[in-house]
Amino acid sequence: MRLDKYLKVSRIIKRRTVAKDFAEHERVMVNDRVAKPSSEVKVGDIISLRVGAKETSYEILDIVDNVKANEAKTLYRVIE
Repeated sequence: MRLDKYLKVSRIIKRRTVAKDFAEHERVMVNDRVAKPSSEVKVGDIISLRVGAKETSYEILDIVDNVKANEAKTLYRVIE
């Protein structure tokens, strides 16, 4: 699945366009590499988001195309 779509589906970022902007401005890393919005992500990958001085990492646990809002948190695990 594309990185920007995963961030939106998992509700880590609310809108896909915002997720795309994050990736285009090099604020998103996948497995310690700067990622583009079209980067493919898979189960086990580590996504790091930088918002200002704060950096948060997430491990991908599952990938699905559609998920209910209350089940979105089952798709990832917060590392930091």
